[in-house]
Amino acid sequence: MAILDIEDLSKTFGTGELAVHALQDIRLSVSAGDLTALLGPSGSGKTTLLLCISLILEPTSGAIVFDGNPIYRNGWTDTDLRRLRREKIGFVFQTPNLIPFLTVRENILFPLELVGITGHKAEARVMELLDYMEIAHRSNYVPAILSGGEQQRVSVARALANRPKLILADEPTAALDTVRGKKVMELLKKIAREHQTAVITVTHDVRMIEGFDHVYHLKDGQLNNASGVI
Repeated sequence: MAILDIEDLSKTFGTGELAVHALQDIRLSVSAGDLTALLGPSGSGKTTLLLCISLILEPTSGAIVFDGNPIYRNGWTDTDLRRLRREKIGFVFQTPNLIPFLTVRENILFPLELVGITGHKAEARVMELLDYMEIAHRSNYVPAILSGGEQQRVSVARALANRPKLILADEPTAALDTVRGKKVMELLKKIAREHQTAVITVTHDVRMIEGFDHVYHLKDGQLNNASGVI
C-alpha cells in the first residue's frame, strides 16, 4: 500500500526573472516498509523536497496524497497538517535536536504527551522503545552525557514514539563517524522491515544506503531513479 504519492510536484521561489525553480514535476511513490534514498549535491533540491513531503513547505503546484488521503492539490486541502505531522510522520535530523534539560526518557515521552498519551500507556511505550534501541540503561541520563551515536538512537526512538507511517531522515549520519553512521542506518532498515514503516533518507554518502529499495538522484530540481535496488 502506498503511504506517499507525489505527482508533478513543483516549487518555485520568487517570480519573473528572479524565479528559482527548486523542484520541477517531481513524481514519487513510497509504500509501507520501503527504504528510499534521495541523493544529490548541495542546492539540488533535496531539503526543499523533504520540507514539502513533511507538509511544512507549501509546493507551488502538483499533488501530495498521504496514506490514501489527498493533502495537497494545487493548494492545501482541509486536512489538519499539524495533527497529521504529529501522529503519522517521524523526523530524524542531522543533529539529534534533543531537549538538553530533559532525560532520555523524557525526550521520548514528550511527543506522546503532545497527542494526549500519558500515564502507564506512555511509560510502557517509552520503555518499549528504549529496549528496542538498546539504550534502556541510559533512560535517566541527559543528552550531554551520551555519545553521538547514542543521542541519534534517542532521536530515532523519539521519531517512532507515535508509531508513524513515514520517517523522514535528513542526513542522519552526517555528524557521525562511519561505524556509528552505519549502525544508525541499519537501525532505520530494521524499523522499516519490522514495523512496515516507510523511510525516506536524504544523504550524500552512498556507503550508507546499501540494501535500500529505491535510490533517486536530484539535480537542478529534477528527480531521476538512479538504479532501483542497490
